[in-house]
Amino acid sequence: MAAALATPVAPSLSLICNTKPSKFRSSSVSFATVSPLKVGGLNIKCVRVAGVEIPNNKRVEYSLQHIHGIGRARSRQILCDLGLENKITKDLSQDELIKLRAEVSKYMIEGDLRRFTALSIRRLKEIRCYRGLRHIQGLPCRGQRTKNNCRTLKGRGVAVAGKKKAPGPK
Repeated sequence: MAAALATPVAPSLSLICNTKPSKFRSSSVSFATVSPLKVGGLNIKCVRVAGVEIPNNKRVEYSLQHIHGIGRARSRQILCDLGLENKITKDLSQDELIKLRAEVSKYMIEGDLRRFTALSIRRLKEIRCYRGLRHIQGLPCRGQRTKNNCRTLKGRGVAVAGKKKAPGPK
């Protein structure tokens, strides 16, 4: 009788791709745990934390660093506060993901952090302090030399017409 109940089932995508079946399923909670992406014929699932899709094939410590405002030290601190082990992101359980999202939401990250930084710079520009003037001019604010470096802020070097290269040693 048990043999009659066990009917053969078509192989799923996880068996074909030689991977484990995903533990993540969308739930009735207001936020979706995973958003499927369609690449070729495969469904790739990414974990969303703080509105950012973090890679699920890396360890949690490194995946969290894809969120603006979370670096190496803060991601380690989050893992220590939660008592989570640093396993691969796709192996996290549903409860661990909910705890992780709650912990990450305590910090100023992503849009709020960008807005706060932009407001700080705008305030410096409005009061016309030294740092604000350097921001306006597009030059470094923290005392770096500008004769040779700081191409990131100044932009590409402009060639001067009529200037000859110095002759090399003979």
